[in-house]
Amino acid sequence: MSRGAPEETGVAVGYEFEASGPAPGVWRELDTLVDEVQHARAAVAAAQAHEAALLARAVDLVEARTVERRTQGVRFGNDLPLREVSAELGTAMRVGDRTVQRRIDDAHTLVTRFSATFDAWRAGRIDRQHVTTIVDEGVVLTEDAARREYETLTLAVAEVESAGRMREIARVIAARIDPEASARRRTAALRSRDVRVLDLDDGMARLLADLPAPLAYAIMDRLTEFARSVADAEGAGLDRGPDAARPVAAEHDTDAAVNADDEASASRTLGEIRADVLSDLLLTSVPTGHGGTDGSALTGIRGAIQVTIPIETAAGVSEEPALLSGYGPVDADLVRRLMAATPAWTRVLVDGQTGAPVAVHCYRPSAELRRFLNVRDERCRFPGCTMKPWRCDADHTIDAALGGVTAECNLAHLCRRHHVLKHVSFWRVEQVGGRLIWTSPTGRVYTDHMPATLRFIPSAEAPRRGAVRGHGRTSERAPALASSHVPDDDPPPF
Repeated sequence: MSRGAPEETGVAVGYEFEASGPAPGVWRELDTLVDEVQHARAAVAAAQAHEAALLARAVDLVEARTVERRTQGVRFGNDLPLREVSAELGTAMRVGDRTVQRRIDDAHTLVTRFSATFDAWRAGRIDRQHVTTIVDEGVVLTEDAARREYETLTLAVAEVESAGRMREIARVIAARIDPEASARRRTAALRSRDVRVLDLDDGMARLLADLPAPLAYAIMDRLTEFARSVADAEGAGLDRGPDAARPVAAEHDTDAAVNADDEASASRTLGEIRADVLSDLLLTSVPTGHGGTDGSALTGIRGAIQVTIPIETAAGVSEEPALLSGYGPVDADLVRRLMAATPAWTRVLVDGQTGAPVAVHCYRPSAELRRFLNVRDERCRFPGCTMKPWRCDADHTIDAALGGVTAECNLAHLCRRHHVLKHVSFWRVEQVGGRLIWTSPTGRVYTDHMPATLRFIPSAEAPRRGAVRGHGRTSERAPALASSHVPDDDPPPF
């Protein structure tokens, strides 16, 4: 993060919004507040790291207690010293002793195996969520050298990305450093797939399904498309959003509460419709009884996901992982089976040095530029946002009305929330080489990088910049295949 000079004037094209400039006092106070919050977060991170270091020391006490009791000839279970220490700490911390045991184990793993991550946390450069993600995704790496390389790469990302975006990137980096270990972990996890029911209150129950990620994402996408079609037919209004709640009236306003109840009974949120369609599909095989139809209008809807697979992995001659957009590495065998049933794939050419997409070729006529942006962005390009590209607007960084060109160098996906923020607030954005450089009202500068460049690891065998291995020859760009679905969304507001 850096600072630039805040822009004093702003005009949003297409909205009734004009500003002669932000109130200087307000932005000075906001600037001070941001500084204070950052310092507070760094202090919290340092304190949490110190607590982790103390808990890691408990392992030494457990070992000492084990030796002490052994020399006394006391017979006890192997874990009794750990339970003794955990009970003491848990009582003092007002936390269950089993929880303390887990924290001790996590702290010891962090301090002894991920020392660089611990140091960054203690210095306040990252927070607890970043640390948890780095450790969780990196424990699969057993070699010290591989783990050090993983820490170097993930810490560089953690200092510029939100914790929400970190997990997918860390997962990909670990899989690319040690593909075999990552594949073994996914194979073992596949054996845990299951369906369960949990009882809830008020006549409800929760249906849980543990599935391979590509299937789960595709199911969710298909249910959402069903729900949007049904909501449109019912006149429920798509602008309420996928997780919108019903209007809630004030408790003292009896008439308003009655009206809100009437509206609630007359319409369903997208979440409710998803649940209803799921029940229909599982119990009757077809989505009947929705939108006043027999379900025939909905049967043509299919789930859509974006999966990228290196062409050598697709051919079965490499273990480099296939990547599910928004998730990370997935089972290559499953993706190869999906390939056989998919009518069309998109060939993506990436830079062999940075991993950034540089071109997209389609096997059938399509909106090539939109496909390229879909592959390049993978999500909304506002810092920290994870909204999928097909739920976003393809925004002109420089407005078309002001002469901005319709090209990849001037287009980026923004969800509607951040699209509007860009146009009607004092946030400003510039696009440079696929990076979006955002300037906040207080003058701070935040850079949003292309996801592929953050998780990419250059091949050590590449003989020159941009050159990679591929089917027995050296090429300037490495090909990969990506299956993506870009529906005709609402037109962007600008």
